[in-house]
Amino acid sequence: MPGTGAAALGWALLAGALLLLLPPLPVLPQPQRRDVQETEAHFNITYTDWVDAKLLHIYAFNHSVRRNRTEGVRVSVNVLSEHKDRPVLFVVRQKEAVVSFQVPLILRGLYQRKYAYQEVSRTLCQPQTKAEVETQHFYVDVSTLSVNTSYQLRVTRVENFVLRTNERFSFNATAAQPQYFKYEFPEELDSVIVKVTSAMAFPCSVISIQDILCPVYDLDNNVAFIGMYQTMTKKAAITVQKKDFPSHSFYVVVVVKTEDEACGGALPYYPLSKNSSPDEPVDQHNRQKMLEVMVSPAITSEAYVSSVLFCLSIFLSFYVLTLLIACWEGCRQHKRKGLLSAMDSPSLDTGHSHSIPDSFLGRAYDSYGYGSFGNGSSSSTEGVTDSLGSTEVSYSYVGERSLENVAGRPRLDSLSSVEEDDYDTLADIDYDKNVIRTKKYLCVADLARKDKRVLRKKYQIYFWNIATIAVFYALPVIQLVITYQTVVNVTGNQDICYYNFLCAHPLGNLSAFNNILSNLGYVLLGLLFLLIILQREINYNRALLRNDAHALECGIPKHFGLFYAMGTALMMEGLLSACYHVCPNYTNFQFDTSFMYMIAGLCMLKLYQKRHPDINASAYSAYACLALVIFFSVVGVVFGKGNTAFWIVFSVIHIVATLLLSTQLYYMGRWKLDSGILRRILHVLYTDCVRQCSGPMYVDRMVLLVMGNIINWSLAAYGLIVRPNDFASYLLAIGICNLLLYFAFYIIMKLRSGERIKLIPLLCIISTSVVWGFALFFFFQGLSTWQKTPAESREHNRDCILLDFFDDHDIWHFLSSIAMFGSFLVLLTLDDDLDCVQRDKIYVF
Repeated sequence: MPGTGAAALGWALLAGALLLLLPPLPVLPQPQRRDVQETEAHFNITYTDWVDAKLLHIYAFNHSVRRNRTEGVRVSVNVLSEHKDRPVLFVVRQKEAVVSFQVPLILRGLYQRKYAYQEVSRTLCQPQTKAEVETQHFYVDVSTLSVNTSYQLRVTRVENFVLRTNERFSFNATAAQPQYFKYEFPEELDSVIVKVTSAMAFPCSVISIQDILCPVYDLDNNVAFIGMYQTMTKKAAITVQKKDFPSHSFYVVVVVKTEDEACGGALPYYPLSKNSSPDEPVDQHNRQKMLEVMVSPAITSEAYVSSVLFCLSIFLSFYVLTLLIACWEGCRQHKRKGLLSAMDSPSLDTGHSHSIPDSFLGRAYDSYGYGSFGNGSSSSTEGVTDSLGSTEVSYSYVGERSLENVAGRPRLDSLSSVEEDDYDTLADIDYDKNVIRTKKYLCVADLARKDKRVLRKKYQIYFWNIATIAVFYALPVIQLVITYQTVVNVTGNQDICYYNFLCAHPLGNLSAFNNILSNLGYVLLGLLFLLIILQREINYNRALLRNDAHALECGIPKHFGLFYAMGTALMMEGLLSACYHVCPNYTNFQFDTSFMYMIAGLCMLKLYQKRHPDINASAYSAYACLALVIFFSVVGVVFGKGNTAFWIVFSVIHIVATLLLSTQLYYMGRWKLDSGILRRILHVLYTDCVRQCSGPMYVDRMVLLVMGNIINWSLAAYGLIVRPNDFASYLLAIGICNLLLYFAFYIIMKLRSGERIKLIPLLCIISTSVVWGFALFFFFQGLSTWQKTPAESREHNRDCILLDFFDDHDIWHFLSSIAMFGSFLVLLTLDDDLDCVQRDKIYVF
């Protein structure tokens, strides 16, 4: 068809015109021909040569590899030219791996600072071979875009590349010349401890355990990509288990870091010249470190079993001892049962009581059980009080011993028959409180006037509150530490947790099972204390059912709610301390200390409650104060280090709180904090100090409070001046000092008032003091500290000292749990000597 041919010709002409209008295409340059120079190279020979943009130099090496023998091959290079902007590239091609690096080697530090290294050495990984003997080839390619760059190349075999068990090996390493060695598990070993030491704290280094893979990550910028690793100054230790490595072998990699900031060192300052740029790499020549590595066997599975049995046997022996004491008390009571049944019940009438020897009555009273250690009674006046009502009867002292006019103080008549129900108005109650509590000499009967059922519920709240706190506190803590341990296991970063790595025995996913196991004593002894309290409560309630006059009218009022709270707190201390030691670090320290504060606070409250049952703090206010203490503990650790403003505020709050508490204790709560407080203070100072210089009305209380203020003001001044780094321990020390002061005051006043300490509490006091002394010795050994960097903390690490399984801190756990249990027993049995003394003859102090 003619039309079709014309159309085709038109389209062709149009396309040609468009091509003429387009600009010409650029002519691409032909690639430069690069000369390739290949050299058959040999080990232990230094090759000095040059290379430029037109030359590629290839060195061919070969060596024989035996299946049963491992040898390391090390490539060392040194670029002699100074063209830092055009480095020389070295590429090592071998079977299963290609390693490449440039020289100068540029490594980055903190804030992306660059560091250049002219001399670089790298160890080549050895591919596995199935043949008995195999010749393997590898090539070193040298290239650059610079002009006439001189370099040196040397390939050597690494002596002692395979580490042997219990043999030390010394070597040097730098950031650009890392070292790694191979270790193969013997058949008889399932786990080993790799220990690396150095006499030099700096430069900072990294120890890594990696599987037998190619390539090996042995530079500062990639050593954390695989395996387990730790930063190190003078000590590092990593426990390695055979089951984690399929080949039953691993590499020990040692890398020197470009900067020391990760190990607690200062960031280096390199002044820049006028013509240099801030981005220009800095040369480092002297960052060389000498180290020593040794692989030693870890403990066997039999050691785990024997250590667990040892731990259980120690604390279960306390159960056996308690049971034996209870049986002994039961047998002693059974022998007296015949004699007691032949007599009428001891009369509370004074005339009859003088005809019966006091020592016999004391022993007879023990037969009720609620005054003895083994069969003691427990829990508040809880139980059966409805049938007894709340009315107390007036009585005289049972026995020949009388405390009349002891220490020069007159006895007062009993006021125990006065009840709150006898009052018509609230104003009368307040007036009576003012009259009673401001007397010069108070007796327990004056401060044990409230309804027993009211007090029972008041002190039960301590137990239920702490049980609730424990549940809501422990669940997120357990979840958090499991997450911590998972992160450590997945990432291999062993700087997250501050263990004593020289004595950290893993079990399953736990990195330091021994530190967790040693906390078992807190739980078992706390449970035992709760059982003792429960037995005391049962015996006491039985005595109430019998309408026993001693249980109703004699001795310190039996309130056990605080004891239950103390036992629960001891068990929670064990649980939370174990959680803390799953991964001890800066962010979870409060897990280990929170219930220590609670135990100290509850012990002080219990000691005060003994003589002041009606006016002791409520559970809500007590736990609110303890929560405030924990709050300051957290704030102090996070913000207190070097913060002058925080220490000033805390010291002021500490002193003001001490003064307010002193006023509360001195006036037995009969004062008001309102707008007229300053006027009343000035009035008291004027009348008592200016107008007439009279001594304090309550001398004993004043002595205690003056000593307490001196100690607390001194501690506040110490904190403000010294500013200790461990604020949590400093805060705990304040609580312990106040507890010890009050406890010593209580014992001194008890003896001064003519009371005595029975054999069991005396033995508990002596033995507990000795155990506390040994416990504190091991506590202050300081095997690790999260106040420093992980590398600095490991400088304090030490080997196990008990059964090759427990370290000094584990022994602290053992001894402190026993000491706390003994301290609780002291509080429980301290006033057993008063169980036959009527309450209006027991002094308040």
